[in-house]
Amino acid sequence: MFEFRDLFQWDRFITPTIIKTFYWLVIVLTILFGISGVFSGLAAMAVSPFGGFILVLSSIASVVVGIIFSRIVAEFVLIVFRINEHLGAIRDQGQLR
Repeated sequence: MFEFRDLFQWDRFITPTIIKTFYWLVIVLTILFGISGVFSGLAAMAVSPFGGFILVLSSIASVVVGIIFSRIVAEFVLIVFRINEHLGAIRDQGQLR
């Protein structure tokens, strides 16, 4: 976990520690929007059954795609920071010789 003083020092990155929180926040928002879309689709079925059905299916598909995409983005951010750490370790090894 990070401390408050880490916000004012540039020795350590705080993003890797808080990216998981943002990931779960995006998951919750994606699910809430998906539920909203499903209910909108069910309400639209009263006017147009086919259109409402398509809206329900697209809402469910967008939840699945949103969860997968948010995981990919979170992993990409973590990979970038891990690459930075590995490059720093390689640089430190080169300075010892």
